[in-house]
Amino acid sequence: MDFDAENTPSNPDPRETISEIIERRFSRRGALLGGLSTALAGVAEAAPMHGGPSTLTFAELPHQLAQTDAVAAGHQSRVLIRWGDPVLPEAPPFDPRRVTAAAQAMQFGYNNDYLAVLPMQRGGAIGDRALLWANHEYTNTNLMFPGMGTSSQARARVSAEQAEVELMAHGGSLVEIEREGGSWKLARAGQLNRRITATTPMRISGPAAGHPWMRTNADPSGLRVLGMLNNCAGGTTPWGTILTCEENFNFLFGGELTEPALAESHRRYGIVANPPYGWHRHIARFNRTQEPNEANRFGWVVEIDPYDPQSMPVKRTALGRFKHEGATYAMAPDGRVVFYMGDDQRFDYVYRFVTARPHNPANPDRNLLDEGTLSVARYEADGTMRWLPLVHGTGPLTEANGFRSQGDVVLEARRAADLLQATPMDRPEDVEANPINGRVYVMLTNNANRSAEQVNAANPRPANAHGHVLEMIPPGAPDRPDHAAETMRWGLFLRAGKPGLDAGAQYHRATSEHGWLSCPDNCAFDSKGRIWIATDGAGSAAGVADGVYVADTEGRGRALTRLFYQAPTGAEVCGPLLLPDDSALFLAIQHPGEDPGSTFENPSTRWPDFVEGAPPRPSVIVITREAGGPVGS
Repeated sequence: MDFDAENTPSNPDPRETISEIIERRFSRRGALLGGLSTALAGVAEAAPMHGGPSTLTFAELPHQLAQTDAVAAGHQSRVLIRWGDPVLPEAPPFDPRRVTAAAQAMQFGYNNDYLAVLPMQRGGAIGDRALLWANHEYTNTNLMFPGMGTSSQARARVSAEQAEVELMAHGGSLVEIEREGGSWKLARAGQLNRRITATTPMRISGPAAGHPWMRTNADPSGLRVLGMLNNCAGGTTPWGTILTCEENFNFLFGGELTEPALAESHRRYGIVANPPYGWHRHIARFNRTQEPNEANRFGWVVEIDPYDPQSMPVKRTALGRFKHEGATYAMAPDGRVVFYMGDDQRFDYVYRFVTARPHNPANPDRNLLDEGTLSVARYEADGTMRWLPLVHGTGPLTEANGFRSQGDVVLEARRAADLLQATPMDRPEDVEANPINGRVYVMLTNNANRSAEQVNAANPRPANAHGHVLEMIPPGAPDRPDHAAETMRWGLFLRAGKPGLDAGAQYHRATSEHGWLSCPDNCAFDSKGRIWIATDGAGSAAGVADGVYVADTEGRGRALTRLFYQAPTGAEVCGPLLLPDDSALFLAIQHPGEDPGSTFENPSTRWPDFVEGAPPRPSVIVITREAGGPVGS
């Protein structure tokens, strides 16, 4: 996203940050072994003393910053679906100069992010036909409509009609896809195709359902809400549903508030009177003066059943309210389901939710996400970390501090985490468990707000422009980790930036001149447990296009990152997803052309169509090997 407010910290007292903890833990450890972080020394195998070969065999790409994208030799990239393509059968042909709200509600939305590929039948296997889900996070007004100028000008000029179009471009799309000739394409007459928008009716469940702060003029019960907003990353569940996560909802609500407690709560979530978008000038529910509680109904994890087109999405409030970057699951040994989540803001936190009951595959509990324990992470200097429960009545989470119920706790999850003294992080984004080695990887994108006083041996930059990847190690064997454990061990996997230029950048010593990365954002794991890291912000931070980097997580090639794919200029790479047999990599290419000065008429790129007079179009692509077989090999 192209405005600074996205990363302006709202934590009023970040206390001891992750950089200071890393300094206390590692300042006495000396040089890094083999170019890798010694974060796991004493808690995992030591890094190799000499650079080892990667198990990946593809020819690495050279870094680029270009109007088009690029993929490693021997692979092919195909656009699967792009903004404006039909999702519903009655959708009209896409005309970028005459986009209407009615048309957009039936077409593929804007700025696709998180991706999921599911089997055609619940509990089945992925065959030659499957379901593709894509989030739609936000809109680039200046690239969607002609005559709007640059991004800041466009948002100020947006009309009521255009704001309605943008509403319909949010949400998500579900489409049927099929394999043909080794690659994938949209399937004809997809019976399960579906569009979810910012106006789709949704049910509110869990501790915040019916809470006074969830009630509005349109919904005095506080149990129903229209739509979802700014859906960034997500996850799936063992029972076959999709979890899609609301992130930067604060940019869409404006107007003044008079109630002090509510105003302070909104401030902690970054909601201001004059937000970047102008929706509040045209649509009453986005104006806090008219509807002070509407904003409280966003910032949640939404559960969607892809197999029932008539089902109502559910906002599962037990998982807490913050700027969710994702909700990915791992199984505890006793069958409980553990969901890892990041709050994508500088100096905010890493969270976890553990269901109260085990998942029973023979008789799934469809409301398992309404009861459980939400916790926040605290990282200690000795290499241990603790999960601190956000439970009403525990520690400071009492009425004396304004928490009268668990509904209050989940509505103000950030403030609750503040009081528990969780560790403020450098923009925690994707948090995912590696199914092969059992460890959990946290993508920490950057933190330009770190002060000079926080510079140290482990984070020697006065501002962490490039981010790093943190690794958590649950107790237990790699094939049976206890993701529900109260304590875990932790360390660093890599610190991003260009070695030799960006102080503090640390990788495997065999990393090539093109293997370094900047701003890790999302990740995925292949069948061998190798990590695929997608980046967001490398163009402004490092002068190279965002891309996908791959590395072993074990052995002599551990953290030896190699560049596999790069996006067109201005674009972020999102939602990396590999099929179970590694035969295809799905990527969401979001906001191509989001460069300074780029406009509808004169964009920095016209990817992927390169049609004169047409703007760039966010798209989902699928990458396969030309000769067949696993990608990356």
